[in-house]
Parts: sequence; C-alpha cells; structure tokens
Amino acid sequence: MLVATFLALGAAVLHAAWNLAVKQSAGDRFLMLWGQFAIAAAISTPILLAFGGMPARSWLWVGVSGSVHLPYCVFLAKAYDTGDFSFVYPLARGGGAMIAAFGGVVFLSDQLRPLTIVGIATIGCGLAVLAGFHRSPAMVSALIVAITIGVYSVSDAKGIRSSGTALYALATHAGTCTSTTLYGLATGRMKEMQSTLRTHWRRLTVVAIAATVTYGMVQLAFRQAPVGYVTALRESSVVLAAIVGWRKLGESAGRRRVFATLIVLAGLITMIVSR
Repeated sequence: MLVATFLALGAAVLHAAWNLAVKQSAGDRFLMLWGQFAIAAAISTPILLAFGGMPARSWLWVGVSGSVHLPYCVFLAKAYDTGDFSFVYPLARGGGAMIAAFGGVVFLSDQLRPLTIVGIATIGCGLAVLAGFHRSPAMVSALIVAITIGVYSVSDAKGIRSSGTALYALATHAGTCTSTTLYGLATGRMKEMQSTLRTHWRRLTVVAIAATVTYGMVQLAFRQAPVGYVTALRESSVVLAAIVGWRKLGESAGRRRVFATLIVLAGLITMIVSR
C-alpha cells in the first residue's frame, strides 16, 4: 500500500503539470491532446512489442479505455477553451474520483468503509461549492470529463489486474491514439494534425513523456490498492491546480476556488485514511 501511495502522489504532480501545459496551449486544444497521445503511443508501442505484448483478453479493456478517452479529450479541450484551469481541473478530477470509487465497488468488488462514504460526501460538498449556483458550458464539459475519468479508471483497473503486467499502461496509449486519430480524420483535421506535430513536436514530446510516466505510475498503483484509494490520492493534484490557476494564471474567484478545493482535498484525505 505504501508503494501505491507514493506512485499515486507522484502521478498527481505530473498530471497537474501536463494539464496546465494543455490549458496554456494556443490553438486547438483537442489537437494538442491528440498529439500528446500520438507521441505517447509512438514511444510506448515499440516497448510493448519488445517485451512480448500482453494476454489477448487484456486488449478488450484497452479498447474500452481508448474509446472512453475520446470523449475525455474532446470535452476536456472544450472545458479548457471556455473555463478557468482552477475551475475545470478540480471539478473534473474530483468528480472522477467519486465516480471511480463507486465504480470500484460495483464492478471490481472493492469495499467502501463508512469513513470512505463520508469522504465521498465531503468531496461532493466541495464540488458543489466549486461549481456555484450557475450552469456554464465549462461546468457541463468538466462534468462529462468527470464521468469519463470515472469510467476509464475502473476499466483500466480491471484491465491491468487481468493482464498481470505493467505493459497494459503502455497499450492504453495506443488505444487512445487510435480513437482520437480516427475522430480527427473523420472531422476533416488531417492537415491540422500534421501541422500540430510539425510545429509543436518538442512540447508534445515532453508532455507525452510526462503523461506516459503518470499513467504508468497510476496503473502500477491499481495493481496494489483499490481503485478508489488510488484515484483519490491522484486527485490531490486539484489543490495544485486551484493555486496555480489563482496565483500564476490570475484567474478570478481564486480564493473561493481554493477553499472549495480544500474541501475536496479533505474528502480525499478522509478516503485515504479510511483504508
């Protein structure tokens, strides 16, 4: 459990960093997300093949993960287009942690203790404070992203447990690259996709490496601890996002968002302590 804790906390920092890079990107943020996963797949696939691949049964979960990552990328880009980093990131990640915790119980036979339920309720209160009393396009997109996070977290936990190998984490990049590439081509963005890789390949490579390491750390943690525990720890990055958005990006309502995010963090810590 200690190893899983450190893996998830390290992933939290890296995850917030690459999301900030996407938020600060100019132009089509979906293409930046696509480019990141395309390069991650280019890095991961040779390693996957060199070590003999995975059991055939695991590719079903890779397909599920890749499919769910398509709406994740589409709506994350939309959320960052219309909303602040200090709002979108905590709402999406905190909501995703809640959904993943319940999904782990329903689909993976994980157990929720009473204190864990208290933690989930606390997260819900924090997200309500963060969202406020008005509906906005950014809020709707962030909530859709939260749903996708919950779904792919449970799916990936099942996938890596059934595969028995950390190579599963590398295979998911190929799945995401496939779904987002097909979507990009279907929406007539082939020239833009080529231009994005040609123009931003250095930045995308750095982000892709960070995303690959982050995802790998989380998948390894899933092998050693319940999905709700790992996801909750990983989402401690919401505090970093709220502070960075307020202090570095100069986003409005910073104090209220930091306060709301601290409530979310309290819920996450409660979930961790309950294990």
